[in-house]
Amino acid sequence: MNKRVLKYALITIMLLLSASTLICQTTIPEILQKGRLNEQFDYLEERTRIYENYRAIREDMFQLVKKNSSDSLATARKSINSYIIQARDLNLQIDSLDKLLASTRDELNEAVRTKNSIKLLGINVNKHSYNTIMWIITGFLGFLLVSGFIAFRKNISVTSKTKKELEDVKDSFEEYKKKTRLEREKISKEHFDEIRKLKGK
Repeated sequence: MNKRVLKYALITIMLLLSASTLICQTTIPEILQKGRLNEQFDYLEERTRIYENYRAIREDMFQLVKKNSSDSLATARKSINSYIIQARDLNLQIDSLDKLLASTRDELNEAVRTKNSIKLLGINVNKHSYNTIMWIITGFLGFLLVSGFIAFRKNISVTSKTKKELEDVKDSFEEYKKKTRLEREKISKEHFDEIRKLKGK
């Protein structure tokens, strides 16, 4: 009986070994080698059975899907790290461009301020203020010029009138002086004649 059990055990072991060799020698489907990860899981879900809430998956298929999952995760991590580095580089570039834009805006504002201003007595003055100041000064000088011209004309008129009056006064004085001299001479003559008359008696 021992020989019989031993014989059955040997046959069973041989069958198990040959079955496992057959299982190992079965080819792995192409979808598990080249398919996307979700396609591989779909294939496993369709081709494997569930027994007492456990799914029976061949070990070689499980190891291949595990390796593919790890590879996909590693690739995804590399992509994520690459995107993080790209995002950081882009953020640095954006910061640099923001600084450049701010600097350019400052230069533009300075250029506009310089364009819209004029140095007056060493002070930057806005062109509109400068124009207003110049028009006020021009207006004031124009007013002074017109006032001066009017005053000059008035003075010329007054001077010529005064000159004429002076000439008239001079003429009147000369006439008066002449008349007075003649009268004095006449009075002197009369006086002299009277003295002579008195002496002659």
